[in-house]
Amino acid sequence: MRRRKGLSTSQMVGVVIVLIIIIAAAALMMRGGEEATTTSPQPAETATKTEEKTPTKTEATETATETKEKVKIIFASTQLVPVEEQAFVKNQLLPPFTEETGIEVEFVGISYEDLSTRLESEMKSGKVTIDLIGDLHGGLDYFASKGWLMDLSQFGQLPDRSFPAILEDYSKLYGIKAYVPWMTATYVFVVNKEAFNYLPPGLTMDDVVKGTDKWTYDALLEWAKSIEQATGKKALGFPVGPKGLFHRFLHGYLYPSFTGTQVKNFDSSDAVKMWQYLSELWNYVNPASTTWDAMADPLLRGDVLIAWDHTARIKSAITTEPDKFVVVPAPAGPKGRGYILVIAGLAIPKGAPHPDAAWKLIEYLTRPETQVLVLKNVGFFPSVNEASGAITEGPLKILVNGVSNQLNAPDSLVALIPSLGAKGGEFSQTYRTAFKMIVLEGNKPEAVLPQLADELNKLFQETGAKLPPPDSK
Repeated sequence: MRRRKGLSTSQMVGVVIVLIIIIAAAALMMRGGEEATTTSPQPAETATKTEEKTPTKTEATETATETKEKVKIIFASTQLVPVEEQAFVKNQLLPPFTEETGIEVEFVGISYEDLSTRLESEMKSGKVTIDLIGDLHGGLDYFASKGWLMDLSQFGQLPDRSFPAILEDYSKLYGIKAYVPWMTATYVFVVNKEAFNYLPPGLTMDDVVKGTDKWTYDALLEWAKSIEQATGKKALGFPVGPKGLFHRFLHGYLYPSFTGTQVKNFDSSDAVKMWQYLSELWNYVNPASTTWDAMADPLLRGDVLIAWDHTARIKSAITTEPDKFVVVPAPAGPKGRGYILVIAGLAIPKGAPHPDAAWKLIEYLTRPETQVLVLKNVGFFPSVNEASGAITEGPLKILVNGVSNQLNAPDSLVALIPSLGAKGGEFSQTYRTAFKMIVLEGNKPEAVLPQLADELNKLFQETGAKLPPPDSK
């Protein structure tokens, strides 16, 4: 279990930059081997000198054009898959890279399960078609454990950028530099400022915004009750729809906060109490939550006053009406303040047809200016320290402040999404099934959890995957 108490200033800066590049500063130095900022290999020269002479302007232009690689690479990513995000990738993010290098990129948005299945099939056949992988830490950990990823240290150093030490630590897996940190994110609560008019006794706006020890799940329950009593509105909302990320709230927020782990205590007495709590809380949740895949629109419509979701999925609410909302840390439970740290990375599979071209794309995607472009358009936070000046004010600063307060809470429990490859969907579905049977259908948790716990543990046994933090700490 990873619990941080009384973080020093430098530690706080280091952790916050993982998710909110604005806090990134000096204290965390880069490590490429142990401490490195690395350089991308230069394109091989394609023109052979026949004589020594100073080239004319026309000749220099022609030579520069000839050095561009005339290849097409496949970039398979589980991130930036929603339609509007793919449109950004294909229309804004990748064209400048192709114009600069001559390398065409086919972006393939793919599910976690399909990526794992495709990569395994290609590894077994010896015919790898994927040049670059974009995936979460958990998936990349799984691929590295199978020996499917190249050691990126062979490419040398990336210029003019540095990565926080915590990201460098996570990117080194099974004795290799398995991936380059690409993007970071988390999930947060967003509060319409109107809701602060209905705070229960003993809870202040300052408690909620700063994440003090008074901002607990019990306080959230009392707050939701207070709003309904005053307005008649069920003002709390979650993305429980089929494409929503509510399962992340269950395994990465509630379970660590109430049981101290994501998996090991799935059917414990603490877990029973957690599900009993959620059943009571659900009386004050907007019933349309079961149809919502993201919470930005419900917040903007005023359907809810308090909502939880991924930072990228609530970004548009903040940027559309920045004066209306505030981003706050997750509440604390009996075991601490659980939350998920999302790390996305870039990796090159062994046997990739064009590894050098893939490395050039990694270099481009991790440039500070490219990272800022991603942040402004889709809401994923940069992974490099040099983009730290990107958000000093404006709507995105609201996100920055909320994430910062969540990360710096002394009772925080960091959870990572587990590495289960093609079984990742079954992991998520186990928590959703428990929710459906216990909260929506009214079954007793004592009757439901033991069988689901067996199924959950079997997933880890079958894949040989490690239990995720905080279970493994």
